[in-house]
Amino acid sequence: MNKTAFFKLSYGLCIITAGRGDGKHNGQIANTVFQVTSEPATIAVSINKLNYTHECIAESKCFAVSILEEAAPMTLIGQFGFKCGRDFNKFDGIAVRTGQTGVPIVTDHACAFIEAKVINAFDCGTHTIFLGKVLECDLLAGGEPMTYAYYHQIKGGTAPKTAPTYQAETPKPGAPAAAKAVRYRCLLCAYLYDPEGPDSKHPHTPFEDLPETWNCPVCGAPKKQFEKEP
Repeated sequence: MNKTAFFKLSYGLCIITAGRGDGKHNGQIANTVFQVTSEPATIAVSINKLNYTHECIAESKCFAVSILEEAAPMTLIGQFGFKCGRDFNKFDGIAVRTGQTGVPIVTDHACAFIEAKVINAFDCGTHTIFLGKVLECDLLAGGEPMTYAYYHQIKGGTAPKTAPTYQAETPKPGAPAAAKAVRYRCLLCAYLYDPEGPDSKHPHTPFEDLPETWNCPVCGAPKKQFEKEP
């Protein structure tokens, strides 16, 4: 079974935000968001039970969705996708607006938003699907929405292990081993540092020669959190 077929489904990349009764808020990257009905308008989102956002939605019974544009930087995706909101303020330096339910809605690099109140929840083992009745939605100033395929193919993005679409990387059968520059992968967000890659900000600079103060451009992990690719 070739599970990379799932990458062909038309997912979009979004930031899901939610709040708690004690005034704390959190947000995370998600790609499994879809409209269920039009009248009344309802949407559903799949959230891993281990995620802090799951706890927030379960407690507050509401959530918001910010649909990211193609121009959204990997640093924004890394901030909401590969850091834990229990010990990190993901909204630091991020433009937001407050929704009807008090949930912060991310407007940075978003082309639209949807705010919903939970009306049902479905236990799916590792994840919960929250069904929400739409309270408000509108377009924002961002450009074209970023699809999951665009995130993988153009941005070179990966999915965290708690994502419903996570797939462990496996080498292609019969693929020849080509001579490449030594690459290092971030242990936290799976970002791949390739000195010969098209997005390298340090072209032709071996990983070992990067300054010790260098951090992962996606999740901010220190250099010591990288390991050499086999």
